[in-house]
Amino acid sequence: MDTSLEVQKKQIYTNEEAYQASLVYFKGDDLAARVWLNKYALKDSEGNIYEKSPEDMHRRIASEIARIEKQYPNPLSETEVYDLIKNFTYIIPQGSPMTGIGNPYQVASLSNCFVIGNNGESDSYGGIMKIDQEQVQLMKRRGGVGHDLSHIRPKGSPVKNSALTSTGLVPFMERYSNSTREVAQDGRRGALMLSVSINHPDAEDFIDAKLEQGKITGANVSVRIDDGFMQAVKSGEAYTQKYPTFSPSPVVSKKIDAVDIWKKIVHNAWQSAEPGILFWDTIIRESLPDCYADLGYKTISTNPCGEIPLCPYDSCRLLAINLFSYVQNPFTSEAYFDFDLFKEHVGYAQRMMDDIIDLELEKVDAILAKIDEDPEEEEIKRIERNLWLEIRKKAKEGRRTGVGITAEGDMLAALGIRYGSKEGNEFSVNVHKTLALAAYRSSVEMAKERGAFTIFEAQREVNNPFVQRIKEADEALFRDMQKYGRRNIALLTIAPTGTTSLMAQTTSGIEPVFMPVYKRRRKVNPNDKDVRVDFVDEVGDSWEEYIVFHHKFKQWMEVNGIDTSVNYSNEELDKIIEQSPYYKATSNDVDWLSKVEMQGAIQKWVDHSISVTINIPNDATEDLVNQLYLKAWEVGCKGVTVYRDGSRSGVLIANDEKKEKEVEEMDVTFKRVFPTKRPQVLEADVVRFQNNKEKWIAFIGKIDEQPYEIFTGLADDEDGILLPRWVNDGFIIKNRDEKGNSRYDFQYVNPRGYKTTIEGLSYRFNPEFWNYAKLFSGTLRHGLEIDNIVELINGLQLDNESINTWKNGVARALKRYIPDGTTASGQKCGNCGGTHLMYQEGCLTCKDCGSSKCG
Repeated sequence: MDTSLEVQKKQIYTNEEAYQASLVYFKGDDLAARVWLNKYALKDSEGNIYEKSPEDMHRRIASEIARIEKQYPNPLSETEVYDLIKNFTYIIPQGSPMTGIGNPYQVASLSNCFVIGNNGESDSYGGIMKIDQEQVQLMKRRGGVGHDLSHIRPKGSPVKNSALTSTGLVPFMERYSNSTREVAQDGRRGALMLSVSINHPDAEDFIDAKLEQGKITGANVSVRIDDGFMQAVKSGEAYTQKYPTFSPSPVVSKKIDAVDIWKKIVHNAWQSAEPGILFWDTIIRESLPDCYADLGYKTISTNPCGEIPLCPYDSCRLLAINLFSYVQNPFTSEAYFDFDLFKEHVGYAQRMMDDIIDLELEKVDAILAKIDEDPEEEEIKRIERNLWLEIRKKAKEGRRTGVGITAEGDMLAALGIRYGSKEGNEFSVNVHKTLALAAYRSSVEMAKERGAFTIFEAQREVNNPFVQRIKEADEALFRDMQKYGRRNIALLTIAPTGTTSLMAQTTSGIEPVFMPVYKRRRKVNPNDKDVRVDFVDEVGDSWEEYIVFHHKFKQWMEVNGIDTSVNYSNEELDKIIEQSPYYKATSNDVDWLSKVEMQGAIQKWVDHSISVTINIPNDATEDLVNQLYLKAWEVGCKGVTVYRDGSRSGVLIANDEKKEKEVEEMDVTFKRVFPTKRPQVLEADVVRFQNNKEKWIAFIGKIDEQPYEIFTGLADDEDGILLPRWVNDGFIIKNRDEKGNSRYDFQYVNPRGYKTTIEGLSYRFNPEFWNYAKLFSGTLRHGLEIDNIVELINGLQLDNESINTWKNGVARALKRYIPDGTTASGQKCGNCGGTHLMYQEGCLTCKDCGSSKCG
């Protein structure tokens, strides 16, 4: 490895140094800078930062890929690799590769996703627990996991143990879901996909599990639907479920009304965005790895986002190509797509992906060495070791890759083509066809230089529909592939590119732009000179509103001589948008059926699958969802998910004996650890807020800079020093003002002899304030993560207006302790309707469109 890189890695940067450098790198884009710093900058377990900006990251990645290239003929140089990946312009390694390549501080995989499963029809407790442990072992190494439950015997089946009958699928769904929630991944939570065949007799319970049970909160769920079921839906005929599924001599067999089950799937998807659908016969029919099913490559499930169907113990790494960067003279009448440069770079991207497999094999060897070094008994380590040996075998044998794209929406706009139009769909299909042929050509050329994947056999694949399309489009490529093989068993995907697109400053994946323009707020001091106050929130803080342009929309404005510094009115913005190529091309404008047709047509040139969500408005009907799902099957989509604006995965729970209220599910994490005995001295932060027209204070008692408990009181109007009315027995509260300057010591005084606890006392000693604050402090002391506590507080709908405003102030006080980059679950963006929100300096920021909500 380059010695200069080694020296560079040893230098430690402060968070502020790295943030400021990254802010310059991203030309003032605060969100992109913080996303990179929080998720991808090289750090050790102590939080030390070893990269100042993405430039350091790209040099780290380039050095490692070039090191692997040197092992093969005609290697790419480090400079050539760096030029391809720098500035997120052309080729972008995603997620785990971006974080893990050249990272000496984590023993982790470079794979974004895995699928696991037992050999044979194992539904014993031993087999189920083995999968549970494997799932956890993978998640702790940063991977997302998928597995299928169709092998588990249905509810009520006889078993030879003390239970006498089987419990069915749902309890094990809960087990796997809970395991996912227990595993931390450097600020992320594990991701899990659970699937089941519609042919399984418990499929209806699976479909209802998240909606009715309210416990499967740590997993995405999708139903594997076969063509026979879809035909039964269209014809109105009965459908026979079996266990084992599709068995010629099943142990359990029952006929169901296919239309009724289909309506349930549609209703639940309309209601809660799940289950997703996997059109399984299409997946298997099109799958090149399934040509080797008898050799261990039978596809059984997908990764959590559905874009990579996999066999047991296979994995995949992801990389995206920025389509916008191949538009020359964007947003002008001379704009064109540089297909020659695009094909050249796709070839390099496929090569780099193959290099990353070698880097992954090194990582797996490091994981195996770590397992061997652990002092635990060999029997304890056996499952984990065997798991990684299986993964290593599949990665080395099949060399599966995941080359994809981002910026489809911006590419079309830059060419002056409206997303969702017939012209747009046709152009997109041409781009993806070009990508597929160039990637397969690269893999064939690598087979000549590096050797084909070890089990390649031309005759196995010759009748595969995807191979036949290659033959029809490029006869010479087909002949060479038959003769030399290819380096990789499967190559292509289209994955979600949320943070990737934020850093590339483009639209995400194959999606259209959410909004070309939106407004954000920044907190201001109303007493400052020349400040403009546009909004005062419910706790009295002042905010200035300002316009944020989608990056490429702003580029269109600049190309067309439209001033981007003006604070336009909404009416003026509407007129500007009407002149742009983004007009009628946002996620709210696109015709949904047209989008499904586009996905099906592009799918013909993607050998894995496509992760895409069809966003529909809140007032969309169940019939529309039905049409979209049927259309997706008819046009050849491999999977589809629908999200109706405002739908949510909630449950009905008893709030009290009188009524029930719908509440959001919470992703609860207990990670912070505190002493069991309360310390005698606490340092506290002072946070001011308003309760109706009264000025209040919150004291946040801390241990190791982490909130430990909270109590509140009225402000002293005379000198501005904020005094609590009661303090816990024997406590000295050391605290400072908001700016961290003055310090005040408050000694406990108990003139009335009250024996009270620290939390939540108002000067009125209102029992309701006290009870709710006691709840909040209790959850703090037990280590519940701050974002979960804020969700808990926000979810309380209290009858007393004073208590509601008080609890809003408490939530605001605690928000400042949520680490930047923490994902907010169960909430959606008010601007674009997206559900990918994160906390940033106490505000909620949308990772899809960049809008923020503070207060």
